[in-house]
Amino acid sequence: MAQLGMVGLGRMGANLVRRLMRDGHDCVVYDVNADPIKQLEGEGATGASSLKEMAEKLDAPRTIWIMVPAGEITESTVKDVAEVLDKGDAIIDGGNSYYRDDIRRAQEVGEVGIDYIDCGTSGGVFGLDRGFCLMIGGPDAAVERLDPIFKTIAPGLSRPSAPPAGAAIPTRPRTATCTAGRTGPATS
Repeated sequence: MAQLGMVGLGRMGANLVRRLMRDGHDCVVYDVNADPIKQLEGEGATGASSLKEMAEKLDAPRTIWIMVPAGEITESTVKDVAEVLDKGDAIIDGGNSYYRDDIRRAQEVGEVGIDYIDCGTSGGVFGLDRGFCLMIGGPDAAVERLDPIFKTIAPGLSRPSAPPAGAAIPTRPRTATCTAGRTGPATS
């Protein structure tokens, strides 16, 4: 199975980790608050007390999924994560960032050889059991490498190829509307 680092262990981030672990994936977790790290360690995740420690605990090529609210916190977290990664590693932004920010971030980290994947994530409280909806945009080779993770999170996922980073988020309102008809209002 695949390995993933998760930064941001609120309801969505923690439940993504739980879903991945249920399917046998190895998860290394980090949050600015130690309590959710301890909780997930008790459930089988590997905790990290810093982004540097997280990167050290991941095997190359490393992938770190950022699940924090859109805005300045995403901006600073992407920069901080990029500083602990190397060429060939990947960053996934699972939040609902503005697509132009994703395009810019993909270019910035791409200059040092880090793949950037924007992956709008919907599913709320139902995602843990039913699966999440993912809107994936990024380099085909990186998305293909991470396919086992995406398929665990979003069962039934089918994708001929991914659009470039920044192209996935504009589909979010349409997907949220579809999700609401299936599971109730989207809560991400």
